[in-house]
Amino acid sequence: MAVKPIPEGYGTVTPYLVVQGSATLIEFLEQGFEAKEICRILHPEGGIMHAEVRIGDSVIMVSEARGECKPMSSFIYLYVENTDATYENALKAGGTSMMVPKDEFWGDRSAGVKDPTGNHWWIATHQEDVSTEEIEKRIKELFDSKEQV
Repeated sequence: MAVKPIPEGYGTVTPYLVVQGSATLIEFLEQGFEAKEICRILHPEGGIMHAEVRIGDSVIMVSEARGECKPMSSFIYLYVENTDATYENALKAGGTSMMVPKDEFWGDRSAGVKDPTGNHWWIATHQEDVSTEEIEKRIKELFDSKEQV
């Protein structure tokens, strides 16, 4: 049987987070975003060499920063069923608020949280399908109103 070029259950693009405190990040993802750990491979010298978690239908790979692989913060947009509830869970799990939940002009309800290892998570629930023309109109209205303040 031929091996699939993209493993079953993985998307074409898979985020890989390299952090100081990979175990802390995995715990945050489990508590804050209901992530399920798929695998964890420990480095012979200690720490997590490679781990994978699944959030919804997406896999995120995680590794402890080491040697040439320096920690690097990321910005991830995460769609969820309920922005407000997920935002509160993320704060309880040790996240720091970057933006409280609010309705956005592009049709999503969004909030921002920084995880304990420095990654930024934009949490969103899609509420409205908005055409490009309508988004452009709303942007113009938004910036016109800011100029008057």
